[in-house]
Order: sequence, then C-alpha cells, then structure tokens
Amino acid sequence: MTELQKKLCEFVFYLQVEKNASQHTIDSYRADIEHFLGFAQSQCAGEVILTHITSIFIRGYLAKLKQDGYARRTIARRIAALRSFFRYMSREDIIENNPFTAVHSPKLERKLPVFLDTAEVEELLRQPGNELLGRRDAAILELLYASGLRVSELTGLHVRDVDLTTRFSLVWGKGSKERIVPMGKIAAEMLDYYLSHVRPVLCAKSGQTHPYLFVNSKGGPLTDRSVRRIVDKYVGMLALQKKVSPHTLRHTFATHLLNNGADLRSVQELLGHVNLSTTQLYTHVTKEKLKSVYRNAHPRA
Repeated sequence: MTELQKKLCEFVFYLQVEKNASQHTIDSYRADIEHFLGFAQSQCAGEVILTHITSIFIRGYLAKLKQDGYARRTIARRIAALRSFFRYMSREDIIENNPFTAVHSPKLERKLPVFLDTAEVEELLRQPGNELLGRRDAAILELLYASGLRVSELTGLHVRDVDLTTRFSLVWGKGSKERIVPMGKIAAEMLDYYLSHVRPVLCAKSGQTHPYLFVNSKGGPLTDRSVRRIVDKYVGMLALQKKVSPHTLRHTFATHLLNNGADLRSVQELLGHVNLSTTQLYTHVTKEKLKSVYRNAHPRA
C-alpha cells in the first residue's frame, strides 16, 4: 500500500468517526479520490510523491477530465472530494501547502427543482386503490408530500418514530442528524389505517419481526428502490409532462410551503438542510410564481 493510499484509509476513517458522514458520501469520496490517485500514478510512472502534487498538476487532471467528456457537475463533485481530502492532510500536517487553495470549482448552472402544482399532487394522491398495498402506497405518498422526507428517511422510519397523536415523526437525515418533522391530518389518518389494518397482515405473511414502519408485500422492510417503483407506478397513471420521482414530492412540499407564506428558515429546518443556500433554490420558484401573478393581475404588466 502506497503512502497516499494509507492516507486515504485514514481520511475515510475520519469521515466515518469524526464527520459522521453517510456511507453514500464515504463511497463517493473514496471513488473520486481513487480515480485521481490512478491518474497521478499514470503521470508519475510509479508511486506518487505528495510534494509533486501542485495546483498545476491538479489543473492537468481537471483538463483531462474535461477532455474525456466528463460533465461539469461530475468534475465539481470530484474537486469537492479532493479538496476535502487535501484539507484534511493539511490540517494533520501531512502536507505543508494545500495545492487546492489555488484551484476553483467550475460554476454550475443551478437547475430549478421540478414540482407539482396543487391539482397535480392531489390527483397523484388519489391514485392508490383500497386493497392492502394500495392503502400502504397511499400512506407512503401522503407522508412524502406531507413531511418532505427523502426516500432514505422514509424507509429508515421505525414504527416508534411516528407519533400519530401529536402528528410528528422523528427522522434521521443525512449524516445521522435527527430532526422532528410534522405531518398533516390526512397523512396521520392514512398512517393510522395502515398501522392498524395493513402492516399487521403483511408482516404475518413472513413471520418476521422488525421495527421498520413500511413493509413490502411479503412483510419485509421496504427498500428505497421499491418506493421509487411505487411512485413511478402512480405517476404512470397520470398524463404528466414532467419527470416525477419521490424527490419531486419533497420539492413540492418545500415549494408549496413557501408559496403559502412559510419563512425560509422554517423550511430549511423541515427539510433538514445544513446550509440555507440549499433551501434558497426554492425562492427562485416562488419568484417565478410572483412574476406570473403580477403579469396576469397588473394592468401595466
């Protein structure tokens, strides 16, 4: 194992223990850094010496990524992973100078999130039937829209995490950060029916005992992929000219709150965003709505 590979292992341990990063983040960072190390080895024709990695060397790597046709977003992600890695090595005094201080990330065009209007989301929520799995799916769709959960947060919910009396859920977000999220009256009613009449029947099929709130047709824990299939199924029943995913319901949750007067900080807290700038993306959507209202209502518009 080379010196840099050892430092990468130490960095991964740091991400796990000190930063409490998600496994997805850790795997992504490791893959991006290993890709860079592979490039560095090919350029150095042997073991990479840390002092040889300068800002000019890094720019050469970025130029190669661009030449190979990598998307700007992918390049920005790799820079973020490498910047974090070299910042760690600088802080641990492994390197004297951080070469990434002179490297800038490419500017990304911020795409406005796709969301459903009120009529579209209501139509989607009406699609599930009254059979067992239909009632389960109705509870899933209602909770995604009512609480703005990520798919991983939804599938990670335990039965004990949901309080139907107060209508709050204890959610474990990215980096195992916990937050309390409210749910609407209809979502609570759907969940109450699901817990009383659906989940026990489905769990009895497998004889399994587990704490997860949502289960599959055989009674086992529901996976992220299954939730995406469920949403795809009901979206397919509608004639929507939009690409809709479970995350679209999260975007819809945030946009509808802001359009109806919620303040940005509250929406940030509900979504579990660390940075307000992430939540501010939704203000562009609401500004477009304001423009539309102005154009349609003002005589001089």
